[in-house]
Amino acid sequence: MKAIPSSELIINEDGSIFHLHLKPEQLAEKIILVGDPARVNLVASYFDTQECGVENREFRSITGSYKGKRLTVISTGIGCDNIDIVMNEIDALANINFSTRTINETLKSLDIVRIGTCGGLQSHCPVGTFIASEISIGFDGLLNFYGGRNEVCDTEFEASFAHHMNWQGNQCIPHPYVIHANPSLTERIAQTDMVRGVTIACGGFYAPQGRSLRLPLADPQQNEKIISFRYEDKSITNFEMESSAIAGLSALLGHKALTVCLVIANRIAHEANTGYKNTISTLIEKVLERI
Repeated sequence: MKAIPSSELIINEDGSIFHLHLKPEQLAEKIILVGDPARVNLVASYFDTQECGVENREFRSITGSYKGKRLTVISTGIGCDNIDIVMNEIDALANINFSTRTINETLKSLDIVRIGTCGGLQSHCPVGTFIASEISIGFDGLLNFYGGRNEVCDTEFEASFAHHMNWQGNQCIPHPYVIHANPSLTERIAQTDMVRGVTIACGGFYAPQGRSLRLPLADPQQNEKIISFRYEDKSITNFEMESSAIAGLSALLGHKALTVCLVIANRIAHEANTGYKNTISTLIEKVLERI
């Protein structure tokens, strides 16, 4: 089997992967992703034991155990560009032999759950709601750079959404991709107390989510179109910034992934809650019990 060159798989002198600084033996097969490095400590505070803690830039990781389950929690920072790094590097840790730089004959399938916050877009998603991103629409364009994206994406949903937004032929807009979360992981994590939603993963926090400060929006009606969109019996429930890349890369790589978020702002009700720490702790506990 051909070895992966050092320019493609960058391994640090201590044997750790380039950005995350984790070694293969330090990664569990059940992984929780969070955006904020400080939230890593919050998740890990529930662990019964901790094996290791590693930090580099915005990427902080702690591996330990919770009620007999070995878990790794990793901070990704904000945005799908960072998810591209994290997903490829955790897959490399799980499925590439660092000594020979070759792909392992037997591949591991990881369970990956992102815990985050989001903005609600429907009246049935008020502040305080837990949303499991059963479907994600990627505004970031990331998956379009990978071979096989059409095999894992819902291209009929994509076409319907692009038509509704009047984006056909608009070369200034990255083609949106629609990706489903892993069904079995969704059932296990969402159960009956989370809204199963359609989430837009945006390429930014301001204009891509319809916010305007000093700069005007290219399409001032963008959010109205998004809120009014329907596909079969589904409406778009929330905005966040990572779910599409996590679900899409996991589908291509053979992992199980789901994003669950706490609604901390509702865009149609014009309400927000920055004091959400206790509620996010409840969501963390649910994920730890169910992952």
